[in-house]
Amino acid sequence: MLFGVIGVFISASIITCGSWWLFPKLNFHDLTVRDYLALGTIFSSTDTVCTLQVLHQDDTPLLYSLVFGEGVVNDATSVVLFNAVQKIDVSKLDGRTLHVIGDFLYLFSTSTALGVIAGLITAYILKTLSFGRHSSVREISMMMIMAYLSYMLAELFELSGILTVFFCGISMSHYAWHNVTEISRITTRHVFATMSFIAETFIFLYVGMDALDIAKWKMTKLGFGNLIGIYGGLIFLILLGRAAFVFPLSALANYMNRRSEQTPSITFKHQIIIWWAGLMRGAVSIALAFKQFTYSGVTSDPINATMITNTIIVVLFTTLVFGCLTKPLVRYLLPHHATKVNTSHAEETTIPAEDMNLPLLSFEESAATNLSRAKESLSMLIESPVYTIHYYWRKFDDAYMRPIFGGPRANHLDC
Repeated sequence: MLFGVIGVFISASIITCGSWWLFPKLNFHDLTVRDYLALGTIFSSTDTVCTLQVLHQDDTPLLYSLVFGEGVVNDATSVVLFNAVQKIDVSKLDGRTLHVIGDFLYLFSTSTALGVIAGLITAYILKTLSFGRHSSVREISMMMIMAYLSYMLAELFELSGILTVFFCGISMSHYAWHNVTEISRITTRHVFATMSFIAETFIFLYVGMDALDIAKWKMTKLGFGNLIGIYGGLIFLILLGRAAFVFPLSALANYMNRRSEQTPSITFKHQIIIWWAGLMRGAVSIALAFKQFTYSGVTSDPINATMITNTIIVVLFTTLVFGCLTKPLVRYLLPHHATKVNTSHAEETTIPAEDMNLPLLSFEESAATNLSRAKESLSMLIESPVYTIHYYWRKFDDAYMRPIFGGPRANHLDC
């Protein structure tokens, strides 16, 4: 959450301010305030798929989890922040900059809530109603239709569809997936993986074909040197913007968990790899750029055409260069045996030894016992907030959520 939410705001601010200062010096004018703000969100979105292509869960599980977690939250945050930027009244920007944060929080919270509700409804229907049982087709159709329905409702209410369907998928994976047959589980896993791969391939084919659109390249009125300066400036701002939040926020996370033995620290080598692995830009950046600078994929404005070509160059360069160098960097900084040792230590320390079904507070016990438990909980929260919140969420999930919406109830090792 630190990397994927706070990091996006830091990176977007640096890219926006840097572009605002750099572009006029390269004779690139006529961009509006909204364009600069949108530019910051466009190039703050990392490409999760490209990053996970070069990191393997078996070889680097800790890095895989950190990069994957940041990537999915980063994409959702970038889209929500982009939508919030679109609602800015540029003529009344003075004194109303906090409205951007307000719109962001509103879109983020409502889209998340809608996605979770849709996922829980799907899980409850599959668990309680009998029409979907003994029929893999109906079970699979139910999950696909409900996921698409959550997206359509989000767009209807002018929320973030990608964030809604993302949290709907998380809820379905956590609850609904356990309420279907084994055949349906295998089928849905492969069907959604295939659809995701085809969609990602289509996006990059579209980028490749658009990169060969000579008309867009001829529209620009800038010289070759100025274009190279813009490309290099944007890539430098991406490097700077990412470094500005990865290293400070990693230090902050390590400081917050300094007293916790359950949470392993993020080493400096890990921070370098996280910084480098998140430099790639991809499908979300392309989609947001086309939404901001084109009308249904077509533009006749030289300024907008230049921004489209800038985005294409940055996406292709970061994907090819940074993507190809990520794996060698991982092998150089983290040898295979060291990664295995760190992984084993992390797995041993993160397994809680207490029963996950113990209640938070109990009316059957004395007030002194409940007060003592509350003091221990408060002490845990101060010393290790992330681990404590996750620990008590698992207890609440096992005691109340899973019996209603489905899923195996873990005692202490199976969650």
